[in-house]
Amino acid sequence: MSEVVYLKLEQSTQVRGKTVSLGQLGTLWCRDKRLEEQCRAIQVMKIPSDRRERYVVSVMDLIRKIEQVCKEAEVSNVGETDCIIEYRPLKKLHPVWDWIKAAFVCMVSFFGSAFAIMTFNNDGDVSRLFQSIYTQVMGTAPSGPTILELTYSIGLPLGILVFFNHFSKMALSKDPTPIEVQMRTYETDVNTTLIKEAGREEKDGP
Repeated sequence: MSEVVYLKLEQSTQVRGKTVSLGQLGTLWCRDKRLEEQCRAIQVMKIPSDRRERYVVSVMDLIRKIEQVCKEAEVSNVGETDCIIEYRPLKKLHPVWDWIKAAFVCMVSFFGSAFAIMTFNNDGDVSRLFQSIYTQVMGTAPSGPTILELTYSIGLPLGILVFFNHFSKMALSKDPTPIEVQMRTYETDVNTTLIKEAGREEKDGP
């Protein structure tokens, strides 16, 4: 009598070692724990390259491997139909170089954001708008910086921090930040493109 092995693949999995087993690609469950562990240990592939690379694996290939090794297994896939294996080799730590890269990213982000804000203020003529509002409310033209510029300068960075909901280890809620959402959306789009391209290459191949 065959045992049902439930397989739930993740869309993308990062590995450090060159030997990739089925248990690394998702979740397996079976009533027969001996069979479950046997399926987990099945070698899916051996990374041929020493550099960072992505590989697409179809669930059909995994089912064939399971049935070849475990004749009594009946596979039921409840997850993704294709899985991306992202190989990231272990690298030596270079703390100085990491700090340099972090400092460079911070500088680009700071000066890029400052330039974007100044360009927006210039295009919208915010200073002239503040002068007009001050004149209409107070009845006299301002002779220098006013309370409007002060509150705008304070409110702008505070609004950015509240919007991105992340400053150091503090956060207003456990919801993902807009950057995290965009990064996940970008990652999902990349994975979908890789899977479709891999399927197209298989159809165009011999």
